Amino acid sequence: MKPSRRTLSTVATAALFAAAIAFVPPALAKCDNCGTVTDVRTIKKEGEGSGVGAVAGGVLGGVLGHQVGSGRGNTAATIVGAGAGAYAGHQVEKSQKATTTYQVVVKLENGKSRTFNFSKATSYRAGDKVKVVDGKLTRE
Repeated sequence: MKPSRRTLSTVATAALFAAAIAFVPPALAKCDNCGTVTDVRTIKKEGEGSGVGAVAGGVLGGVLGHQVGSGRGNTAATIVGAGAGAYAGHQVEKSQKATTTYQVVVKLENGKSRTFNFSKATSYRAGDKVKVVDGKLTRE
């Protein structure tokens, strides 16, 4: 029995489909180190005073306050100067020890999130395509 035209057409179509599948590149595997920046944050941490700034400021303020007036006015000025100097010294010490950290949050293609901390401002922005190479963030 001779195959019909319709049977030949179906066989030819199936063969073409099988050939096409053979030439399709394999699906791209997920890159476990590739991702997208989802957030960039600036984290400011206030410094802590150890007391050295307050003591130094208090001594300096007391000396300067002692230069004002005489008698009881001089004593009051010394006390006020020491107190103001101690406060100012404490605040200066805290600001000297303050830190700023820049965090870049990345959503990886494998579904995990990673946060990278930088001591200086970065040029990364939300939406940037990135890759983690040797534990460091790089642009894709």
